[in-house]
Amino acid sequence: MSDVVLRLSGISKAYNHGKPNEVTVLRGIDLTLARGEVVALVAPSGAGKSTLLHIAGLLDTPDSGTVEIAGTDMTGKRDAARTAVRRSDVGFIYQFHHLLPEFSAIENIVLPQLANDVARGDAKKRAMALLEQVGVAHRGAHRPAELSGGEQQRVAFCRALANAPKLLLADEPTGNLDPTTSETVFSALMALVRSTGLSALIATHNLELASRMDRQIRLDQGRLGVL
Repeated sequence: MSDVVLRLSGISKAYNHGKPNEVTVLRGIDLTLARGEVVALVAPSGAGKSTLLHIAGLLDTPDSGTVEIAGTDMTGKRDAARTAVRRSDVGFIYQFHHLLPEFSAIENIVLPQLANDVARGDAKKRAMALLEQVGVAHRGAHRPAELSGGEQQRVAFCRALANAPKLLLADEPTGNLDPTTSETVFSALMALVRSTGLSALIATHNLELASRMDRQIRLDQGRLGVL
């Protein structure tokens, strides 16, 4: 089994090809994440970090370069194959929780497992265990609108880890929270990540939070550098 969970090689991406407003957002990006490594991706707004995360998570395709997840080169794979890997090996967290409003917290974590053919009873047990890890198990029966912002985001973390992915991609996971809540939520996220041993690429503007990760990289003008 490969010790490299994510490998991006020569990733380039531009929009509006051949037009006066053509813009290149990624220029020959090379990035490797080892198993269990947590890396901070620091970038100014509009630098292309969301595009990079989407390409890494197989939600978008590069104009050139290759994406490997857990040793499998995903370049040129059909949508069905990309979806299968995304569902089993990749977890996403966004700045806004995107929880399904009509379902309870626990149901939001059960549903992605059912889509991955996990038995309902087992899915519920895992959902409760994850909620307990982040300190919101007592809120499991509540719908998102009944939860605080910090609670919503912790439920979103659990949903991202529902299918035990190898790779977690997070885009400003605390960016919509006040400083105190941000600290609580970030600590919960790091504890969850460390307990599972997965690899994580976490985009953040917060340099203090970034400093607590294993490695810090900066994306600027389409290129990666060490922070």
